[in-house]
Formats: sequence, C-alpha cells, structure tokens
Amino acid sequence: MFADTLTFIETASRTAPRDLPSAKPIPFEVTHEAAAETRGLPVSIRGLTKAFDAAPVINGIDLEIPAGQSIAIVGKSGCGKSTLLRLIMGLETPTTGTITRIGDKEATASRFIFQEPRLLPWATVAGNVAVGLGRSGTARSRKTAALAALAEVGLDGRGDAWPSVLSGGQKQRVALARALVSRPRLLALDEPLGALDALTRISMQGLVERVWRAQRFTSILVTHDVSEAIALADRILLIEDGRIALDLDVPLGWPRQRGTPAFANLEKIVLDRLFGGFEGGAAI
Repeated sequence: MFADTLTFIETASRTAPRDLPSAKPIPFEVTHEAAAETRGLPVSIRGLTKAFDAAPVINGIDLEIPAGQSIAIVGKSGCGKSTLLRLIMGLETPTTGTITRIGDKEATASRFIFQEPRLLPWATVAGNVAVGLGRSGTARSRKTAALAALAEVGLDGRGDAWPSVLSGGQKQRVALARALVSRPRLLALDEPLGALDALTRISMQGLVERVWRAQRFTSILVTHDVSEAIALADRILLIEDGRIALDLDVPLGWPRQRGTPAFANLEKIVLDRLFGGFEGGAAI
C-alpha cells in the first residue's frame, strides 16, 4: 500500500466550488472513491481541521483541486501548509472534515516527495527507484521500469551507481524518478528543492515542470519560494493561520519566463498579501 511504502522510505533514511464526479466522503477519513479515469486525481476537501494538543493548525478549509491541476501552497513557517499536504496524502488524520481523492483505487495512484531524497544507501540507484513500484512485477520488469524512469529525469546510465556517489541534485532526481516510476495520478512535493544550490534548484524546477506537462498528474507543491511557486504552478494557495487567505490563478504560458512584468506582478501580489506591502525578497 502507498502508506506502507512511505513509512518504509521514511524509516529508511479556489475555495470556489468546481464540478467533480460524484463521491460520498466519509466524515473524518480520507476516502477513495471510484470515478471515470482521468490523467490526474481530483481532490475534494470539506470542513477540514487539524489540531495538535488542542491547538488548531488547519482551521476550516474547503477546497476543490481538479484533475491534472498544478497547485503550489505557500505561507509563513508554521502556517500549516505541510500539515495540509500530509492530510491530503493520508499521512495525517483530520480532526474534523473530509478529504476525498476521487478515483484513488490503486496503491500507486499517489506519491510523495519529501524534503530530503531519503535514498536507501544499501541499494543501487535503480533499486531505489524500483521501491516506487511496491512489490509489483518481476525483477527484470522492475529494473526496466526503473531505468526508464531514470532516463526520464536525465540520469540515463546511472542505474548501477550507489547513492553515495551522487550530488544533491542527482539524489533529488532519483527521488523524483522513484515517485514517477509507477505513473502516479497525484504527486505531492514537500519543499523537495529547498536544500539545493540556486542553479541546481532552477534546473530541477525546469525538470519538474517538463515532467508534469508531459504526464498531467495532479501536482501539489509546498514551497517557501514564491518565485518557485509561480514557475511551477497554475494556481497558488496562500495559507495563513490554518486557512486559505489567497487563491490565485497563474495565467502565464509554459514554460514560465522569469523576469517578465507579468511574473513580477504575480510575485508582488503574493508578497503583499504575506507582508502587507513588504517587497524585500521572494522567499518566505
């Protein structure tokens, strides 16, 4: 199961309503309802709250994410953005409310990329990628799929290498390949590029964008970098005090061009909402 795989890896290392297929969410649980096949996985959230030790972190969120949409969640530290992502992916249990991932019938339908690559040091690069397939397939088919996924992220020919010889950017490419090898319909990314140097980070942003445009899975990215959010998402959610304070469409073409007036204007809109007019930088 998806949650089991995540646990194994973890241990080892706008608010406006949208039309969705009918579903019957069960209160207080992440539900998995059947629906017509789509490239991405639609997500419907109603009355979501999450409290730790009686302190609310998520404080009443209603949200519709259409199939195949690329979402970026931004906000100040401690606002609840990573908690929201983990709730959507079933890694946390809601205190109240419902999360419905419509059509999520398979264990490989959803995948999570963490802040660190979390590669298994005793497995080759291809072996690490094959972890994303769960237990499906033969050894030969698993390696074939892993090598194909590595080629997709620009690591063709590195399948027999060990994680210890890879750079930070290469390790994150392996983590991306591991998430993509099962062709997920929902991909969650929790600040996966935050530890990379500036040039490598921009290169990885371009890779993530190209893969999403090719496969059109539903993508949900948590980031502290407003520029990164605009570069990778067609919709930005700003979380403040556990609520959605801003739900902003990004009406820019692909690939995104940094430095344009339109790009800068969107940065200003988000930063002004965060800091009340402060324009000292694009990272939060």
